[in-house]
Amino acid sequence: MADPKNDSFLDDIDSAMAEELADDMLEIDDEALELDEVRAERDQFRDRLMRALADAENSRKRSEKDRREAEQYGGSKMARDMLSVYDNMKRAIEAASAEQRQASAALFDGIELTMRELLSVFQKHGIEVIAPQIGDKFDPQVHQAMFEAPVPGTVSGEIIQVAAEGFFLHNRLLRPAQVGVSSTPAG
Repeated sequence: MADPKNDSFLDDIDSAMAEELADDMLEIDDEALELDEVRAERDQFRDRLMRALADAENSRKRSEKDRREAEQYGGSKMARDMLSVYDNMKRAIEAASAEQRQASAALFDGIELTMRELLSVFQKHGIEVIAPQIGDKFDPQVHQAMFEAPVPGTVSGEIIQVAAEGFFLHNRLLRPAQVGVSSTPAG
């Protein structure tokens, strides 16, 4: 036969253990919840770090590109200003007659030497001359049509006169070549 005192004692122990177990379960649930929150926060920080690293890399690449462009094209304003010096020297050389060249040979040798030096400096700094020839096809990417005229024996869109040479600075158009273009209709 069972002892009622003993049953009551066991009930008290079961009840105490149940309460303790319930408290432990609450603690485990709280710890699990806290662990989940910490993991979520960690994931959020990892995501932010990865984005910050990607932004930093993009900024580095953009800065490097800007630096290269500034190095290559930073002097484009001065280069553009030097083109008129080139144009004037070329006109001076072309305007002289054979007699004038002979009479002032040293002067013309100096002008031609200066022109060669200017072209050497242009080349050193990535400036390339666009020198279209009469009969070449007009290209709006590198030529500027100063006028159109119907010229017998030519084809429409053909260069009939070169007013001024053009220039590239590295791979950018610094100044288009200024040309006259035939407007002779196809016949």
